[in-house]
Amino acid sequence: MKKAHAKPTTHRLVVITGLSGSGKGSALKAFEDLGYHCVDNLPIDLIFKFADLCSAPGSRIKRAAVVVDIREGEALSELPVTYQKLNRKGLKLSLLFLEAADRTLIQRFEETRRPHPLGANLPVREGIRLERALLKPMRQLAEAIVDTSQMNVHELRSLIQDRFGDQRHKTMLISVVSFGFRYGVPQDADLVFDVRFLPNPNYVPHLRHKTGRDPDVKRFIDSHSQTREFVSRLSDLLLYLLPHYVREGKSYLTIAIGCTGGRHRSVALAERVADILQDEGYEIKTLHRDMRRNSS
Repeated sequence: MKKAHAKPTTHRLVVITGLSGSGKGSALKAFEDLGYHCVDNLPIDLIFKFADLCSAPGSRIKRAAVVVDIREGEALSELPVTYQKLNRKGLKLSLLFLEAADRTLIQRFEETRRPHPLGANLPVREGIRLERALLKPMRQLAEAIVDTSQMNVHELRSLIQDRFGDQRHKTMLISVVSFGFRYGVPQDADLVFDVRFLPNPNYVPHLRHKTGRDPDVKRFIDSHSQTREFVSRLSDLLLYLLPHYVREGKSYLTIAIGCTGGRHRSVALAERVADILQDEGYEIKTLHRDMRRNSS
């Protein structure tokens, strides 16, 4: 019988280009939030070296995004040929081209009070016209052309998440923290849930010195109907809320679950909630802030 070989990992590289003022910086931040290794204004001469670094055996850079634009000056004319040659690197290659209407771009330049990159003495409208002509070959090669004229930052981020995100995973990192109210509420908590109304294992002698990670404590907590109902209702609430946070561009959320001492109920329920959200595809970190404090 032949031994099965693991399918090699395809490393992904997204080249971002387009008109100045079209949102390339915001796009790059969206890729960074998706876990891409991001480089702004990468010199064209270094693209092949960067691609080799990404595709090398054992490389930890699985997904990368680079911005190459008019700031390259005359070297930008080499980009179309360079991009076509990148296809031979064995990468999953994509070209994202961002643009916007002249009126929108002019307004954005006026708001930022910055000159066009092609020259401070060049009228913005003329700079835009010239830039369109210089970037036309790249626009023709683009896999995705996005007009950001009517988009805000959140809409652009959402589009990039939908097109370039790993659909198996959500795009927000969630930290689930257990804590004891007697030691204070975590200052970085976005959502706080008080579980002190649930039956307390601390009053059961053989459970008092254990923690919410102990199977006996978990069984005690799960044996009460109000606990099961609370977990069900809390899960429904979180699974309703989290996609809205993602769409609004939130990349990190802290959910804090507290009981009196932070040793039993909050620990067990934080782990339960973390498991539920992880099963839904969210990236989860779990922290038990007060679990190891003296229970006396």
